Amino acid sequence: MPRMSQAPRPTFELEEMCRSEGFQTVAGIDEAGRGPWAGPVVAAAVILDPDDMPGGLNDSKKLSEKSRIRLYDEISATSDVGVGLADPKEIDAYNILQATFLAMQRAIANLAADPDMALVDGKLLPDLPCAGQAIVKGDGRSVSIAAASIIAKVTRDRIMSDLAVEFPDYGWDRNKGYGTKDHQNGLALAGITPHHRRSFKPIHKILCLSES
Repeated sequence: MPRMSQAPRPTFELEEMCRSEGFQTVAGIDEAGRGPWAGPVVAAAVILDPDDMPGGLNDSKKLSEKSRIRLYDEISATSDVGVGLADPKEIDAYNILQATFLAMQRAIANLAADPDMALVDGKLLPDLPCAGQAIVKGDGRSVSIAAASIIAKVTRDRIMSDLAVEFPDYGWDRNKGYGTKDHQNGLALAGITPHHRRSFKPIHKILCLSES
């Protein structure tokens, strides 16, 4: 039988192209948590050390939880990492896209070094203090963006697990704020918390029903 070819993994090629164009400090940026009904949206910015990069970097969605946690620790130990978030009130005030951009801006601001180029996962760029390039499916193409996706995902998962201790009815340690059945059951049982995104349609619908 012919061997199945493995899906391509992210590389440092995009970063090298930027460096060849004169950009010396290249950050990868990604977010976690645009879709959930509760909790913040979290962004991370990562500047990798080309001479000391963790092995096995990939889109966080393609990694096991164990691998993500291991890589989170390795990235944190070898790279310049900045994290930013936007809370549910900001999501409701600005909409999820603008809140995501705000989290990305905060992540860049929390880096130790000022990057001169940012590779951002997605189709659109936030307003950045440096040059930027939007990369569609960037977490599968750039190791810097892949590293940022891991930092953002693990950070947000930990936030939701901590919130689950205070608000145990919603299963946030398991569903991370997504609209799963146990989350829906929690809403029916205990109602809406300050950590819910009131502008999101399922939560807004509950609010409207409770006011009618």
